[in-house]
Amino acid sequence: MPVAVRLVTYVDIDEKRYQQENISLSARHELELADGSRVLLLDDRGWGGSAKWHDVPIKEVEESSRMVAGPDDPPENRSRDQMETDHWARLEQIAREQGANVDAVNLRSLKHDVVFSQRLRVRFELESDCGGSS
Repeated sequence: MPVAVRLVTYVDIDEKRYQQENISLSARHELELADGSRVLLLDDRGWGGSAKWHDVPIKEVEESSRMVAGPDDPPENRSRDQMETDHWARLEQIAREQGANVDAVNLRSLKHDVVFSQRLRVRFELESDCGGSS
């Protein structure tokens, strides 16, 4: 199996919860390999809220995209280090189950890019053209 190159979180408008005014996004977290193939790591991430599209800077969406990919904030009985260790070990397990030869240390050191879908980019362009802050 080719070597791991980077982590990528793909972000799109969440169709299930989409409202014209309020932001609602879904995120898919993948491992990209040197041959261009990808390994799905997480497809159950997303966020939204009462914020209006024009009130959310695109940079904030990029930062939030990295955060929702994990690791999660620890509950009271766990430390941040424990959560991070568990998170990277779980991603290693998921990647290995799909044939990727990667370990948690390697995963943790990879560059993490965020890629917006075409329609999300269009949505932010429309808001920007209407005086939004992006």
